[in-house]
Amino acid sequence: MSEPTGGGEPDLYRDTWVRYLGYANEVGEAFRSLVPVAAVWLSYGVSSCYVLADAVDKGRKAAQVPGPEAGRHSRMTVAVVDTLVWQALASVAIPGFTINRVCAASLYVLGTTTRWPLATRKWTTTALGLLAIPVIIHPIDRSVDFLLDASLRRLYPSQEKPSSS
Repeated sequence: MSEPTGGGEPDLYRDTWVRYLGYANEVGEAFRSLVPVAAVWLSYGVSSCYVLADAVDKGRKAAQVPGPEAGRHSRMTVAVVDTLVWQALASVAIPGFTINRVCAASLYVLGTTTRWPLATRKWTTTALGLLAIPVIIHPIDRSVDFLLDASLRRLYPSQEKPSSS
């Protein structure tokens, strides 16, 4: 976990254990070869709920920022959209795809290069997927920031430049 964002009180969705709910789908993908597909989809549901809750929280906080009433709706919209898009990409879509491909590739490679029993290959694949999670987090976060800075964030009004990371 990190220092409180903004220097004030800790952000529930960024600075506490709640943040780890955003990684549920990566854990689900790591276990895909061992659990029913419904369990993997459930992990995506948990991560998606985290993303939605964080977006609503950031919109609520943006609405509470002192300023002209005329800009309130714009601040809220930018905060919700930016958080929703950033989190959907950085917490769900890209890491889920990445872990899925790491696990699929490792299961394939283990199947073609070893004579290990299938259960051993599946557990090894799961371990590799879990070990990859902390390695991919920061590069994906930075890449999504770069992507949004170069695209969506250019559309925001000049005074509304959030940083969702």
